[in-house]
Amino acid sequence: MPLVLTGVGLASAPQAVAATDWSRCTQGPADRQAVFERAARVSGVPAPVLLAVSFMESRWEDHNGEMSTSGGYGPMHLTREDLGGSAGRGDRAKGEAGAEPTGASGTLVQAAQLTGLDQQRLRSDAVANICGGAAVLAAYQPRTASSDPSDWSRAVALYATGGDEKTGLRFAKDVFATMRSGERRTTDDGETVVLRAKPQARVDTAAVREAGLLDPAPVTEETVDCPASLDCEAIPAPYEWYGKPDPYDYGNHDLADRPNDLSIDYIVIHNTEGVWERALDLVTDPTYLAWHYTLRSSDGHIAQHLDNKNVGWHAGNWYVNMHSIGLEHEGIAAQGATWFTESMYRTSARLVRHLSEEYDIPRDRAHIIGHDQIPGVTAAYVRGMHWDTGPFWDWEHYMELVRKPLDADRGRTNLVTVAPGFDDNQQKVTGCNTDGTCDPQGTNFVYLHTAPSEDSPLVSDIGLRPNGAPSTTQVSDIGARAAAGQVFSVADRKGDWLQVWWLGEKAWLHSPADDPTVVPTRGQTVVPAGDQPVPVYGRAYPEESAYPAEIPYQKVLPLQYTIKPGQSYALGDRSVSTDYYYAKTFDDSLAGDHTVVSGDQKYYQIWFGHRFAYVQADDVRVVPLGQSPRG
Repeated sequence: MPLVLTGVGLASAPQAVAATDWSRCTQGPADRQAVFERAARVSGVPAPVLLAVSFMESRWEDHNGEMSTSGGYGPMHLTREDLGGSAGRGDRAKGEAGAEPTGASGTLVQAAQLTGLDQQRLRSDAVANICGGAAVLAAYQPRTASSDPSDWSRAVALYATGGDEKTGLRFAKDVFATMRSGERRTTDDGETVVLRAKPQARVDTAAVREAGLLDPAPVTEETVDCPASLDCEAIPAPYEWYGKPDPYDYGNHDLADRPNDLSIDYIVIHNTEGVWERALDLVTDPTYLAWHYTLRSSDGHIAQHLDNKNVGWHAGNWYVNMHSIGLEHEGIAAQGATWFTESMYRTSARLVRHLSEEYDIPRDRAHIIGHDQIPGVTAAYVRGMHWDTGPFWDWEHYMELVRKPLDADRGRTNLVTVAPGFDDNQQKVTGCNTDGTCDPQGTNFVYLHTAPSEDSPLVSDIGLRPNGAPSTTQVSDIGARAAAGQVFSVADRKGDWLQVWWLGEKAWLHSPADDPTVVPTRGQTVVPAGDQPVPVYGRAYPEESAYPAEIPYQKVLPLQYTIKPGQSYALGDRSVSTDYYYAKTFDDSLAGDHTVVSGDQKYYQIWFGHRFAYVQADDVRVVPLGQSPRG
């Protein structure tokens, strides 16, 4: 969203922009493609620039006139007066003596002043919103009428939220990368918009650096583990002893020496369920919890809170905490994908690529996981586990950005990866709004049924409903959802339906030949090693004999599910760490405190229902792809 800084505000906008007859923009066909092209002609902003900026801000969605989590409206993400300019936690967006930049009034006000259009109309009318955003962009580039996109680099950089040169330059590079590749998308309200590829489009970095942006945040003693191009900032989470003299009352994370003492195997994707500032308030509260990074919706800006060597308290499962890095994304799961901006997807994916290379984390959906995939540590915890990032996070697009797309990697097999598409995969979801509905939008999953018919009940998850009642379409109910990237073993086929193994039972998944929702996948499966049901677990702790006398044995209790003879489940990871990090006090006052206990018992990670689970290697047999489970 735009940020106007000293010397580049409305006073510097050319009179031709301010005097434009904006009725020529707002009148005419209302289909979004036509509006973008008309707004480009009226404002002078090249259409590829206007389209690419809007795609990065909103993916061309109008959000039904509702405000995003970062305070913006419509396809051009025009920002409210009281929320515009909130570029960072501390002094990133402030000038001398902490004075707010002149753009803090928000671009909604600027668009209204430039076009003469009412603010309410700019918020709620997608046509007016696009015209208003075009006017703001034109005001940011007052000395050119060029149709060459590179000549608009200054305006594009100033449209970014962050007030410093690096943030503006990063946003501009993403916009120009979008122009080079081109985009085509059908929005949630049915508008198809096309940005034709401009392979020669290149950002003019010199023009960005001459734009009068604030200097980047000063370098502090805090370091960040982040690609330099992302300009992450450090907002440390406190490691603080607040309950003296009680050594147990401390927060909000644990010190460790990862990956030297504990491997880092997972990157957990969360969403904040609130706005950026609220998330930062929580992570800097020593009595709350900490995760490693927070990403801002409007521009993808990243704050790091924990050194990745330390263990955050974010996953709801201590074993996963021990072995993961947590990324919180600004947004609200039930409000949907329109708040997960392209800017945030892209910076998040860049960060994940960086972290996966640094810590040798496989780039697949068994290791780049949603919070909703994490199992409860025991049966009693299953019902209380989280369900973010929810059904509206675009996993297929995200994994493309991570550079590991969910594509078929072999011919027809008994192993499949869920890949239903997103924009045109609008499954029924309820309970998002106060009236019990959810706005129509793309979803990342397909439902599983008890029979090969859409009219049959959804399958049950006894961990969520011990009475065996069917799952529902409620937005938070993951009991019958096979999400994009999850891998399943096929038990049978009937017409356009596949029968897969799911939580110890059979379930039916719809995948018609002319519009498949799964792709064939290479890999391995696990089957029971004997003729008895096999327990599954929510953590991979060591056997009792591995614990020294001073550290209490942590029982590994099975979940309420089993794998029955004749069933098979996709193998996610056969190199699971068997360990337990004993970290209980702030001052190491307990004998053995801050010690890693390692064991010999081997575990495998498997795909099991919507979440993953662990099985003990002694209980199962690994079956190569294509071989019969009875092998």
